[in-house]
Amino acid sequence: MGTRIVKLPDVGEGVAEAEIVEWHVEVGQSVLEDQVLAAVMTDKATVEIPSPVAGTVVALGGEVGSVLAVGAELVRLEVAGTGNDEVVATPKQAAAAGPPPAAKKPEPVPARKPPSPAEPPHTPTVRAEAASPSLPRPAIAKPLASPAVRRRARDAGIDLRQVRGSGPAGRISHDDLDAFLRGAGGAAAGGQARVANPRVETIKMVGLRRRIAQKMAESKRRIAHFSYVEEVDVTALEELRKTLNAEERPDRPRLTLIPFLMQALVKAIVDFPEMNALYDDEAETIDRYGGVHIGIATQTNAGLLVPVVRHCEARGLWEFAAEVRRLSEAARQGTATRAELSGSTITITSLGALGGIVTTPVINRPEVAIIGVNREVVRPVWQGGQFVPRTMMNLSSSFDHRVIDGYAAARFVQRIKGLLEAPATLFIEA
Repeated sequence: MGTRIVKLPDVGEGVAEAEIVEWHVEVGQSVLEDQVLAAVMTDKATVEIPSPVAGTVVALGGEVGSVLAVGAELVRLEVAGTGNDEVVATPKQAAAAGPPPAAKKPEPVPARKPPSPAEPPHTPTVRAEAASPSLPRPAIAKPLASPAVRRRARDAGIDLRQVRGSGPAGRISHDDLDAFLRGAGGAAAGGQARVANPRVETIKMVGLRRRIAQKMAESKRRIAHFSYVEEVDVTALEELRKTLNAEERPDRPRLTLIPFLMQALVKAIVDFPEMNALYDDEAETIDRYGGVHIGIATQTNAGLLVPVVRHCEARGLWEFAAEVRRLSEAARQGTATRAELSGSTITITSLGALGGIVTTPVINRPEVAIIGVNREVVRPVWQGGQFVPRTMMNLSSSFDHRVIDGYAAARFVQRIKGLLEAPATLFIEA
């Protein structure tokens, strides 16, 4: 038998390293030619690496979350024939930043697969004790368990010889210990007692979630954030929105608040072009853009992504609504392209109905401003000598204080406020 070393290929121009985000094989597993070995992620794309030959996996080049240099050993295979050989794999599929597509495996993998970036980390399901049909262990037999399981049992005062193991040769797992704790707690107090759970699960930050964490930390470290909150009366705007949505037309999507805010942002930027800019803090230069490219922060199962609606200065209200819906769906489904997830010059973020009263959004570096939308509430407002019900909403916005003065930021938000409170002005051309 011979050995074939599969090296990490060059997965993109200018890319020197990639992170392993998912293994599709394990040591000892037989693989076929073109079978996917692993998924790796760079700052540009997620790529699946196929096997160039059939063979048996002898060694893996790292665990999920490891960062490998281009040309480093990814997988070592035992193949038919004699002699050793090295080969650089050819990437099988590249996807834009976002969760990698689920891979079809030619044969099942018996071991538990690490969580992929497309799935948020979750607490493992605890098996019922009835699903563990292993025979009771002799009283004098030493229980088979890992040091971590033994430590948990010792801390909880449990004799592991009383626990039924579900693993090979009756090996006791954390799930078995959890099942025993449930049973012991119910038996001790007629099912009413509560049992302390000393379990600690360590989840490694990998893939897109780690990229998001790094970017957020970098933004907070390098940008001098300051936030400004302004209250906006959106009663008239909501009446207009409901009136427009009442006209059911197949060629027009339903309008949310976001398209109106985008329209206000475009008009306000005409008077405050310094807000539609990118700041290069290393070169100490500011690029002001004529085109308004608005990023829409979108929550997905893989984390927060920011698809971009380009050239908003050339679009209308329903175009905003249609493009926001299309891009948001693509981001959530993991089909958004790299171009659709980059290139914004200013960002809008909203938590929708969970928007709270006030937020302090983090600027999407290297932008210099982000506009945050909070929850709408109907409350009494003193107006014309009496209290009247009005629909109120806060705009919580953050700015880069290195290049944006507080006075300019306040005037900018006040301009947006004026446009939203008198929605007819949104459609008046200068």
